[in-house]
Amino acid sequence: MATKVFMEALSPTMEEGRLVKWLKNEGDPVKSGDVLAEVETDKAIMELTARGDGVLRKRLVNEGESKPVGALVGVIAAPDENIDALVASAGGGGSAPAASAPAPSAPAPSRQADPVPAPQVNAQQSTGPSQGAPAPQPPAAPPRPAPAPSAPTPQPIAAHSGNGGGSAVRSSPLARRLASERGVNLGALQGSGPGGRIIKRDIEAAATAGASAPAASRPDVAPSAPVISREGDYQDVPLTNIRKVIAKRLGESIGPIPTFYLTVEVDLTRVMEMRAAMAETGDEFKVSVNDVLLKAIAVALSQHPEVNAHWLGDHIRYFNRVHLGMAVATDDGLIVPVIWDADRKRMSEISRDAKELAKRARERKLKPEEFTGSTFSVSNLGMFGIDQFTAIINPPEAGIIAIGTSEDKIVVVNGEPVVRKRIRLTMSCDHRVIDGAVGAKFLQTLRRLIENPLMLVY
Repeated sequence: MATKVFMEALSPTMEEGRLVKWLKNEGDPVKSGDVLAEVETDKAIMELTARGDGVLRKRLVNEGESKPVGALVGVIAAPDENIDALVASAGGGGSAPAASAPAPSAPAPSRQADPVPAPQVNAQQSTGPSQGAPAPQPPAAPPRPAPAPSAPTPQPIAAHSGNGGGSAVRSSPLARRLASERGVNLGALQGSGPGGRIIKRDIEAAATAGASAPAASRPDVAPSAPVISREGDYQDVPLTNIRKVIAKRLGESIGPIPTFYLTVEVDLTRVMEMRAAMAETGDEFKVSVNDVLLKAIAVALSQHPEVNAHWLGDHIRYFNRVHLGMAVATDDGLIVPVIWDADRKRMSEISRDAKELAKRARERKLKPEEFTGSTFSVSNLGMFGIDQFTAIINPPEAGIIAIGTSEDKIVVVNGEPVVRKRIRLTMSCDHRVIDGAVGAKFLQTLRRLIENPLMLVY
């Protein structure tokens, strides 16, 4: 009996997925548990596995195409089984896997969340010639001219990422984006990544050397590539899944949530002394200022559960455990991996977890349990020289702390001016959960812990 392959919810917040690469071709034998394809979710690139045995009879989605969760993307069946009814039930999407097919029936924009679908590209391409077109002809003349044959509707193909075909070029999503932006011909490059995969540094080297070909003239540019206007005044870049989720979540946050902000300036003198003393005992004891701040915030949250909370509409949930979200900037947008039970971990464990999670976040290799379940979040832009900023709350959390850069300042101590290392922390508070006095008391505790860091190992 045939097995339907659906676009599965590979993360708790996933609403749609982009099929990055097929790992099985039509006609390949498949066993339950085999990896069929790689799918880009709202947070990472995950594996889509088979739920039955047989042969992959039909691939109904192109590489690079997005589909909502629950959409049919393929069919597994016996070699001689009739699957016409299943293919028809998918909306006639049986043309998906053929890279050479012109496939004028591109995915309907009504099923996509992407604000720049293929039909919009056609609209831009057809508007250019029409602006300079002669006056309307008599009725016998042909109507509005069709778009130039050199700019067909972009179709997703396998050449940009590799699907097991002999002519496939393996490349990372970032490399494909950079290649499109800089006009680099992926087919002319030799990749330096694992298995010959083309990665970011290959694109940068090719762009510097000038060994590029205009991507806009290639008929096989994937729909994820930027759409360059004829005049060159702008470019339209379709949203990645992670950017769509960021936009949606931020829209749910700053408008509906009654937010207020509290800022404190904290002395880091003793933190710097402690770090220096720890480093002298060996590299394994080195920690960053950010590691100390994460530990201090986690301990302060454990002492103020009224801040470590979620707003859930008809009730507030106060947590007894501290799962600290840590905002990480990636090439595709912001991801918030979670340090679980951060208040119970030693500083060295927090340092290790923070580095490992940030690394996997940038590589898009986080597991769903590593980026969900945070009770409170932290965002640090100090490494970019930002003195102070306000971060947007990640609902349903009730607060987030924004960390600025540390800098030397002249302050008065015992009546004498001295130079001290100082840092500013700004807390964004959901007023439905956190009142001003509650937030202020939490920051008092946090300041005390940071200015007396030995309390963190008590």
